[in-house]
Amino acid sequence: MEPLYTQRRSRSPSFLSYLSQHYQEVKEQYAGEGRRRWRLRVARQFWQQIGRVSSTPTFMAPEAVVNADFVIDDDPLDDISSRRPELGLIVRTDFSDEDAWASFYDRLQQGEKEYIEESDIEDQVKEGSRLEHIEQAMHSASTEGPGDENESDDSDDEIATPIFYVINPSTLEERAPLTNISNLTALRLLNDVDVQLAPSPEHVGSRCPSGRCQYPSGSQLTTVHQQTRPPNRLVDFNGWQEIYLGKNIWIYDSKSNIDQCVRVVSQSGDMYGTAT
Repeated sequence: MEPLYTQRRSRSPSFLSYLSQHYQEVKEQYAGEGRRRWRLRVARQFWQQIGRVSSTPTFMAPEAVVNADFVIDDDPLDDISSRRPELGLIVRTDFSDEDAWASFYDRLQQGEKEYIEESDIEDQVKEGSRLEHIEQAMHSASTEGPGDENESDDSDDEIATPIFYVINPSTLEERAPLTNISNLTALRLLNDVDVQLAPSPEHVGSRCPSGRCQYPSGSQLTTVHQQTRPPNRLVDFNGWQEIYLGKNIWIYDSKSNIDQCVRVVSQSGDMYGTAT
């Protein structure tokens, strides 16, 4: 599984500390649910008690975080998400039009094939001089006599990994939990919840919502900024924002049947006032 804590900025030390203190208790209380749901339960408690969470959290060394149970524990959906070699996930959430889906999927496969072929050509151009040396070596080897002529480079027979892993259940029972799910539900199923410093509103100007707040201690921000009201943990809650870590997710929904497009799900709000 790819490391969760090498991907994003300004991780909340308060949330990491809170995770380390409460994750095991939640894990024991809700045995069998899996890492993502355990983290979500701890996050829910964190947001409910954020005003009472210690402003001087226990320090956790990076190696301790990477090897913590709340990072390395298994999750029932790891095999179709974090353990996949593809770069992103496409989740089908509408199953009302098989012809439209088939058309989209065919276009997706063709697009991936063309992208891989173009990438291969670019790589070959960049390695032009190296190829010349390889050809010279092969020519020299051929003059030494037969013996290896039936051997082939295994890499020539390798099938390139697709860019997207497509989650498209085939049975009604498997489709039911994914039918018409929200973007946030998709994130909570296939990504891991975390908390980071909310984007600063200092460059937003008059578009920033009314109200002011002091960012939490440890954030290294001393300016008093305007804050979202009412507080929203997906936008700005006491200076922090709920985010999700993992592979990027694209949603195929009812609109996709018409426009043949998938919609990327935002894992965090990168500008102040935008939501995860």
